[in-house]
Amino acid sequence: MSLSFKRRSNAGIRASLAAAVFFLAVGAVHAETITMASTTSTEQSGLFSHLLPAFKKASDIDVKVVAVGTGQAIDMAKRGDADVLFVHDTAAEERFVAEGFSARRYPVMYNDFVLVGPKADPAGTKGKDIAAALKKIATVNAPFVSRGDKSGTDAAERRLWTQAGVAEAGQLVPNDRKGTGYRECGCGMGPALNIAASSGAYVLADRGTWLSFKNRADLAVLVEGDKRLFNQYGVMVVSPAKFPSLNGKGAQKFVDWVISPAGQQTIADYKIGGEQLFFPNALAN
Repeated sequence: MSLSFKRRSNAGIRASLAAAVFFLAVGAVHAETITMASTTSTEQSGLFSHLLPAFKKASDIDVKVVAVGTGQAIDMAKRGDADVLFVHDTAAEERFVAEGFSARRYPVMYNDFVLVGPKADPAGTKGKDIAAALKKIATVNAPFVSRGDKSGTDAAERRLWTQAGVAEAGQLVPNDRKGTGYRECGCGMGPALNIAASSGAYVLADRGTWLSFKNRADLAVLVEGDKRLFNQYGVMVVSPAKFPSLNGKGAQKFVDWVISPAGQQTIADYKIGGEQLFFPNALAN
């Protein structure tokens, strides 16, 4: 082989490599991404690890998830720092739409909250009446871990304390009315369950995170089945009219997919130990 032929061959290889790098770079630049502000329950339950790859396959859109409490997720969306909002506090979601931060709220799925506590149940809470259970916890000063983080679960817990007659409607529940064992951790659902497991405390949890939680120690579900424990999730495209830099089209593609028969079936298919964690209901609304 002549030297000149070798040089031409090497030049051809270099040109091919350069072209490959160029096209990879162009593909990376044009890869579409949306940012989703969502809750710790959708992340820590493992749902998004199951759901988002299916959406990526259907749309070729990557989703970057910021999982925080619902209140923090809504605040993030109100600053224009997310393209889509996926949370579980219906009243707050409806205010978000009414204030012009989204054109529409779409119901997506539901599960329920459960009261978790020590299997021995020293406060005698076991049953289907969550209001009666909270009253008993307050009366005997049983240890109770509250998220206290303005999440959807925290908002639900505050409503339940009010319905239990421990606080006036619309007011924060005074700690002295909830018993001396009440503590706020200002943390996500997983850490709150860890604290309850290590201290033998009661805690309100969404069922999805509970089912995926591994460090249960002596904890068990004590109260479930009360209609007041219903937990609805909604999804919204953050207004591109308010925030022109957002990827409104990409966000709408996600919303359209997650409420479609394909997206709803993907949600229904997510199970742990054969038990379904979330129940799609977009098509019923």
